[in-house]
Amino acid sequence: MPSTNELSRDGFFGPITASLDWCEANYQFSYYIAELANTLSNLFTLYLAIRGAKKLRQESLPGRFLVGCIGFALIGAGSFAFHASLLYEAQLADELPMIYVASMSIWILYDYQLGFDLSSIQTKSQVAFLVLFDALFTWSYAVYRNPVYHQLVFAALVISCAIRIAYLLNWSPVRTRIPDSKKQVIAQMFTTGAVTFASGFLVWNLDIIFCGTLTNWKRNLGWPAAFLLEGHSWWHLLTGLGTYYMFIGIQCNTLCIKDDHRKFTMAHRSWLPYVKRLDK
Repeated sequence: MPSTNELSRDGFFGPITASLDWCEANYQFSYYIAELANTLSNLFTLYLAIRGAKKLRQESLPGRFLVGCIGFALIGAGSFAFHASLLYEAQLADELPMIYVASMSIWILYDYQLGFDLSSIQTKSQVAFLVLFDALFTWSYAVYRNPVYHQLVFAALVISCAIRIAYLLNWSPVRTRIPDSKKQVIAQMFTTGAVTFASGFLVWNLDIIFCGTLTNWKRNLGWPAAFLLEGHSWWHLLTGLGTYYMFIGIQCNTLCIKDDHRKFTMAHRSWLPYVKRLDK
């Protein structure tokens, strides 16, 4: 376990049963929440998912994107429960939706036929393969409870999404359906998301490697300022934002390929981008 803090102790949810524990001290501020900062930082993910789903409904975009936002919200809710309780069941509620959303994103990127119905043999086969993959991973992770296995599979899925986006924009036969101006926007959205996500991954690893040093710094700094040194919380914030941007890039890319690019544009509300429908 990454945590080396002697403040770790049992709270409302009892002994830790998860296969992971993080650098934040357990039940330091509340008997009911094991890791306060790591728990509450998931509210940002939930906000992004709800905001994204709301814009999808307002713009009448295809239902597959709404399903993706629901999965995004489940990651935030599962992670909230995991860090609040440090129970193995809650850990699965965090980790499994990560695989489901990432694998669904790959399916979206491989479904390049015109239209969004699911009636074609190719689309049905892809959906069946997606369900089979998720089922097999769920079973295998229940049997082999090594979190590194989950992390490697998730990383492979995210990298596969990035490779597929690059292929669709630059070398795929369907790349001509996307005008150069929109290719630049898609590439910018996905790259921004990927860099932000990777930054979160870096902070997450630094939090694990230097946990002891960071724990001493937190004690010397004192709370609430010490919350800024909770690296896993920053992982939630950065990967949540990175996921949002990458998913916006995937939406724009898919709409241009499977529909008419002239019907859609990239817009911003406050500080976040979204895909706006022009033919409403």
